[in-house]
Amino acid sequence: MSVSPPPLPAPSSGSPGRLRAWLLEGLADRASQHPGPHAKAPVHQGQRWWRVMCLTGLDYFSTLGYQPGIAALAAGLLSPIATIVLVVITLCGALPVYRRVARESPHGEGSIAMLERLLTFWQGKLFVLVLLGFAATDFLITITLSAADATAHLVENPHLSGALHGRQVLVTLVLVALLGAVFLKGFGEAIGLAVGLVGVYLALNVVVVGVGLWHVATAPHVVADWSHALTLEHGNVFAMIGVSLVVFPKLALGLSGFETGVAVMPHIEGGPGETEEEPVGRIRGARKLLTTSAVIMSVFLITTSFITTLLIPADAFQPGGEANGRALAYLAHAYLGGAFGTVYDVSTIAILWFAGASAMAGMLNLLPRYLPRYGMAPHWARAVRPTVLVLTAVAFLVTWIFDADVDKQGGAYATGVLVLISSAAIAVTIAARRARQHGWTAAFGVIAAVFLYTTGLNIAERPDGVKIGACFIAGIILISFASRLARAFELRVTEVVLDDTAERFVRDCAHHSIRLIANEPSGRDLAEYRDKAHQIRTDNGIPAEDDLVFVEVVVRDPSDFEAELRVRGEVLHDRYRVLTLEHSSIPNALAALLLHVRDATGRQPHIYFEWTEGNPFAQLLWFFLFGQGEVAPVTREVLREAEPDRARRPRVHVG
Repeated sequence: MSVSPPPLPAPSSGSPGRLRAWLLEGLADRASQHPGPHAKAPVHQGQRWWRVMCLTGLDYFSTLGYQPGIAALAAGLLSPIATIVLVVITLCGALPVYRRVARESPHGEGSIAMLERLLTFWQGKLFVLVLLGFAATDFLITITLSAADATAHLVENPHLSGALHGRQVLVTLVLVALLGAVFLKGFGEAIGLAVGLVGVYLALNVVVVGVGLWHVATAPHVVADWSHALTLEHGNVFAMIGVSLVVFPKLALGLSGFETGVAVMPHIEGGPGETEEEPVGRIRGARKLLTTSAVIMSVFLITTSFITTLLIPADAFQPGGEANGRALAYLAHAYLGGAFGTVYDVSTIAILWFAGASAMAGMLNLLPRYLPRYGMAPHWARAVRPTVLVLTAVAFLVTWIFDADVDKQGGAYATGVLVLISSAAIAVTIAARRARQHGWTAAFGVIAAVFLYTTGLNIAERPDGVKIGACFIAGIILISFASRLARAFELRVTEVVLDDTAERFVRDCAHHSIRLIANEPSGRDLAEYRDKAHQIRTDNGIPAEDDLVFVEVVVRDPSDFEAELRVRGEVLHDRYRVLTLEHSSIPNALAALLLHVRDATGRQPHIYFEWTEGNPFAQLLWFFLFGQGEVAPVTREVLREAEPDRARRPRVHVG
């Protein structure tokens, strides 16, 4: 028997009802899905991997809009060498890690799901919430930072600077609102739009890079001057590499896109007959996506850092300078004229604005896979539109706090990216160790150490990033626990499964009064059941001829919110029938069993409790954390919420 949440009431014909129906459209479909390893349905055909790559590329490739300028500010003349270090770490570190993540966690949960399996009980849930906090930091700052940089390109365009100067925050808020409006309207055509935007943007960048390299090649003194300045400043190659390793964490924005790449894996088509249990084609497509995007981006990162460092004056990169946050756009205007520069600006603005789409898609895929399952989000969190409104409101707040400044948000963005990549590296190291792959274990261990070093250095130099991440984490934890407390009395059983003996007990009860005794077992000896039955009969005036069935609950992991209820029947001491239930919460398990017995027999069951000694508040807290506490009134409350009709509600007796 499957037990699902009560159906949503039908909307009225008035405007509020229509608005509610529009907001919650698709909620029932998403609520009935079982994402992840429990899914049984065939894999959705989805899109070709290269088309989905363009969706993730909105985030990854769009960093070309600001990455060369950030690299120039962080490393100065060393920008090309520091960028090469970044590319080496990308191709030899992040790429192998996320190719393994795609294989180990192909359902869109990313590396968080791999780490979730390592811990149980509340520490596992809290650990996941912390990682979700950093994921939210990464994805939300992607939205706000990209929109802010799109605004910078708008404001710095010679044709618009006069009209938009001083209105950066307003323009950024408008761009964020437009992105939210796209998701409220529907996101079915987003991948097609992403393909067009990415194709045009990369083609324009090929032109800019080609022209920039031609100018460098036709002016040999530029390379000679740069090389001479490098030697004067740093002495030798080894010193240059050492300094590049130190400043590399500041360039970590160029690593964005990997977590998004695995988060949107459910959009990649699988092969014929594939299921969620073995999505081989999806994994293969995701690994192609990750490799291709990393190689494309690596080529662009190296060439763009080279031409921008050699062709743009150093003071133009500084805050307020013409190349600050828009180095390639500066070159496009300088070497290809105002018309091409404006076209380039429009393309950059479009991809930066829509870069938030990949981040929004990542969050809409990631958060509903964890929070509702933990009971740490309301039911409407499974619907797309209410979640979009909440995320858009948070993006508004972040934009206002940071004054739509790209540089101010860089630290938070890098922290979120690096924490997620570090956790992914640790997860794949553990996975390789469990698989007894000693070579991969050592390799992934080294990669994890590199990213942990990078994360630590980034946090030490830009502590504002971890502070912002901590705010997201605190917000998610507080909201999650408030939601779990509000939903504590829901019927949290996904399915009731009885063995043959338990089924026989239920069939036997159908012919007379159904009386169940809630028992907390101790020694399970004859005296325990004999004395308990005598006490219950005496306290409640139950006739001697009425049969009694004992019910005992074994709590497995009380931190789980929704779980399957398994019922096992047995006869103890040749006379006492006992139903043993396994679930995460005693009251919810008992309520689900009572409703199942009622529906299976057509008769109203009775259950008998003893009062629990202790402070009521402490007992409620004990129930919230450990699934136990004052069982009788909580069972009755769960039944009251699950069955509004008192005439059909199972009877609860306490003595």
